[in-house]
Amino acid sequence: MYCNLETLHFLGLSTEAERQSRVNALLERLHAKHNALRPWQETSKVVQCNTSIARQNMLGSHLSPSGTECYITSDMFYVEVQLDAAGQLVDVKVAHHGENPASCPELIQHLRDKNFEEFSKHLKGLVNLYKLPGDNKLKTKMYLALQSLELDLTKMMENIPIWLATNANTVETILHGSVGLLTARSGGHLVSLRCYVSPYDVFEEGTGMQLSFIDTNVPRSLGVSVSVTVEGTSSVYKLPIAPLITGSHPVDNKGTPSFSSVTNSNCVDLPACFFLKMNQPMPFSLSFIQRMQNATGIPVFEAPPTLSPLYELIVQSHLQEEGGDPPNSPTHAMRFYASLPDQQHCYFLNGDAPVQDGRSLPGALVSKIPFRHPAQVPALLDVIRHQAATNTLIGSCVKRTFIKDDTPGLLQFEVCPLTDSSFSVSFQHPVNESLVCVVMDVIDSRQVSCKLYKGLSDALICTDDFITKVVQRCMSIPVTMRAIRRKAETIQADTPALSLIAETVEIMVKKNLPPAGSPGYALLHGCGCLPESYLRRQSAWRRLGYSPQHHPGPQPVRDAAFWRGSSLPLSVTCPVPAAAAATNLGIILASHGALVELR
Repeated sequence: MYCNLETLHFLGLSTEAERQSRVNALLERLHAKHNALRPWQETSKVVQCNTSIARQNMLGSHLSPSGTECYITSDMFYVEVQLDAAGQLVDVKVAHHGENPASCPELIQHLRDKNFEEFSKHLKGLVNLYKLPGDNKLKTKMYLALQSLELDLTKMMENIPIWLATNANTVETILHGSVGLLTARSGGHLVSLRCYVSPYDVFEEGTGMQLSFIDTNVPRSLGVSVSVTVEGTSSVYKLPIAPLITGSHPVDNKGTPSFSSVTNSNCVDLPACFFLKMNQPMPFSLSFIQRMQNATGIPVFEAPPTLSPLYELIVQSHLQEEGGDPPNSPTHAMRFYASLPDQQHCYFLNGDAPVQDGRSLPGALVSKIPFRHPAQVPALLDVIRHQAATNTLIGSCVKRTFIKDDTPGLLQFEVCPLTDSSFSVSFQHPVNESLVCVVMDVIDSRQVSCKLYKGLSDALICTDDFITKVVQRCMSIPVTMRAIRRKAETIQADTPALSLIAETVEIMVKKNLPPAGSPGYALLHGCGCLPESYLRRQSAWRRLGYSPQHHPGPQPVRDAAFWRGSSLPLSVTCPVPAAAAATNLGIILASHGALVELR
């Protein structure tokens, strides 16, 4: 064992104070020695990580002579990571071909958090941005075209129409802005246009509190968004390489500015096209795909797509979002369950129901939509919003919840497509044993029209206006069906003579069938009435073997063909004598507090 004189002197110190003083001095020397090594250690860690990430993305990397700058390079861009003398991160800059380097806050934050996975995703995004045909000169022109488009879209978002500017907030901008909510390109993240959110997207899960968003804190995963990019194509398109909105161009009442004419001085022919890329493949009906093609003059698919029943695609998409059954899984059989606070529902999505020419409603998954001019973007976003609203309503039935079919009180519903954006929800009348249905027509992403159809003798459930307001507020079929049933219970309690009126009028109509052109009448504030043919079939539940007295277990609604063949909407008419008799009946029953409206 070897000891120097300093150590021997330390061991021979007599007082505790002297020993403690010497210990502190030694610790300070050790700490100073450690700090002298630390800058190189910290720098080495950052350089090693960046070199590894660069290699993964097929990029070059090198360190500056001073050892304080690390470069990740390609032919079209480079990323500069700046460190201080102590090896701490100072800045991260991105420079595209021919541009000055610009600081990127997102990349700075990822490196400070040691989130190298996200940092690598940004580099991959930068690499993908330049996966274009041609040499570097041609790629530079394509990048200029994308840059010009981004500037025009930014100006379009800033040109908010007057009616929206008065109460503009983040959600309103997403739903009503001509280009939605624009998030600028950052690092390897492309410009994104957020164009649709459902009511449930803006409420916190668990608490039900409405989330407060500002333009800078909107999560990238919120709602439906598209990324704006340029990609190579087999055809040549004339794309602008300079902004088409210059100066203070006039704006119409929708907030859309006027654009400069397309000329050879501001546009160039390129083997490329602009694209709106979905954040995930989205189901579209075939007619909606055609609408997008009509708006741009460019086919959405280069080759004919694989078509499938639209409702099956919507189900698969929602199951993937919820982490449920994988695509094409037969386990759900298009039957889904919803557990609500005081009700339990079973939904059968009859996506195979024939809609046009005896065929089911066709659709396809769309990943990206081509276009060549910024003026085409608002029309494309309107179609995306419209489809997203329809998908949201149908998808609201798709849950991973499972409820046994023999559960007491389980309510059965059948959802059938009628057109690309309308469908019917059939269910048993809450008071009678007949079938009723609600037809929901998604007019656009902001309007849903609802109509209740019932038999002439069926008791009033609720008004069309009530259903429409509920749907537009929640965009959920299960929540709407729950509200209808609860409303029906309230009306039933308030009108004890209702069933007597319905039964009496049904007898009159059956005995005196309505001739064409005779005066019509409707019961109870304009609820839609089913045709006379339905009055003979309203015992469908009994024909299917369902009897509340003898068979308490629920049965699925299988009589969908009848609803499609009933030529809805129809009114019911009756001869004048029957109307007069009904009037007398109304006078008698009105004295008992009942309400009858004749037209």
